[in-house]
Amino acid sequence: MSADRASADLTQLEPKSVWTFFDQMTSVPRPSKNEQRIQEHMLGVAESLGFSAKRDEAGNIVISVPASSGCESAPTTVLQGHLDMVCEKNAGVDQDFDIDPIRTVIAKDDEGLQIVRADGTTLGADNGIGVCLALAAASDPDVVHGPLELLFTCDEEEGMTGAKALSPDSFEGRRLINLDSEEDDALYIGCAGGRDTNLAWDFETVSVDSQVECCRVSVSGLRGGHSGGDIHEGRATANRLIVRALLQAAGLQVASINGGSKRNAIAREAAAIVCGPAGTKKALEGAAKTVAAEAAAESFEEGIQIEVSGAGADECKRVMSLGDTSILLAALMAIPHGVMGMHPKIPLLVQTSNNISTIASEDSGDRLHIEVGMLTRSSSDSRKQEALDQIDKIGELAGATVSHDNDYPGWEPNPDSALLRTCSRIYKDLFGEEATVAAIHAGLECGIIGERVGEMDTISFGPRIEGAHSPDEQVWVESVGKIWQYLKAVLAELAKG
Repeated sequence: MSADRASADLTQLEPKSVWTFFDQMTSVPRPSKNEQRIQEHMLGVAESLGFSAKRDEAGNIVISVPASSGCESAPTTVLQGHLDMVCEKNAGVDQDFDIDPIRTVIAKDDEGLQIVRADGTTLGADNGIGVCLALAAASDPDVVHGPLELLFTCDEEEGMTGAKALSPDSFEGRRLINLDSEEDDALYIGCAGGRDTNLAWDFETVSVDSQVECCRVSVSGLRGGHSGGDIHEGRATANRLIVRALLQAAGLQVASINGGSKRNAIAREAAAIVCGPAGTKKALEGAAKTVAAEAAAESFEEGIQIEVSGAGADECKRVMSLGDTSILLAALMAIPHGVMGMHPKIPLLVQTSNNISTIASEDSGDRLHIEVGMLTRSSSDSRKQEALDQIDKIGELAGATVSHDNDYPGWEPNPDSALLRTCSRIYKDLFGEEATVAAIHAGLECGIIGERVGEMDTISFGPRIEGAHSPDEQVWVESVGKIWQYLKAVLAELAKG
């Protein structure tokens, strides 16, 4: 192993049952599309608790939990979360997410509140804490509940393929509590849908002239974050900043360009190898300084770094032509990034956005293959299609091959939901104030589950988590306790029938 076992003992935290399950989860690798071990772990947990469990061909797990004594006649409630996590790390952090545990840290925020985070990587509280809240509710003898089904889906973060594989007979319950939200004062009743887009080019390359200057340009120090939940904040993206810097230097030819690593994360780092005429390095240094200062002022991110250094001949043997470089950079600048429209009826809710997620280049000798990955989200099917059409046309004009994948529906809000009425009343009774009822721009699995399974009465809530999909991810301990108290009260009320 390249990393030690989690350094913090999370079992000392309250509620103990929730944190004990989460402490166990941090020791089990669970990157998207490589979830065999966490699935086996969950099947083992179910067996140890005496619950029956099944795993479908996609890897989804359903654990059946008998009702508390006297509550057997209540309708079944489904508690739902996803098993996989986004695997992001800071530069220089030694972490192999396929084999290493997450190294956790117990700390305090600026206000002295206790938080849990990871040591330089994503934590996996998204959605591990939700999964553990469900396990604790099912196993704690003090929790009163009707029949439960724990639905733990797979591959939520990179395609929602687990939810898409569900069918009406996957589980029995038609009342679902999704535990994948990240604000502890909100009840969510809707979310955006989305679709992936790829633009691909195969550019011919030419040998580098011996008189040119070769340079490496790198962008780092950005916050990154969730491409749905954080997109409204205007956070800087490395994939845009590197293009802005390169466009300020004349006569460039690209040897390679790479940025971002996850479809659903705002890119934190990017790098390019380029060459140009004499004076290129000086021009790029000036551009880097200007763009870094502009981006810091635009996004209020103080850690932005754009660095320029010399590149060796072995890094810059062949490059794209001047014309092809111009086409590529123009396309990358033209592709929309960030908020494309706000919801016309729900204040402060982003309706449509696009994230330029990844840029990847691969040298095949006399050609350079470049692929740009994006995720477009919208709560409006027509506006989503409009955004996709815009990206398609940019790609066509730039000579790219355009492809799409992973189209998933949004979750249409139902303000007349019986489950919403119950959950709203209980929240006010417990905490003395109204919960915010809202929709979210991030993608939840609720819409897909409803589409695949049939009509469901669904709500989503969860504890306070910030920085999801980035190494800044952290969850507030007090907030986990609040949602634990709330979930117990909701289940007790639902157990009455």
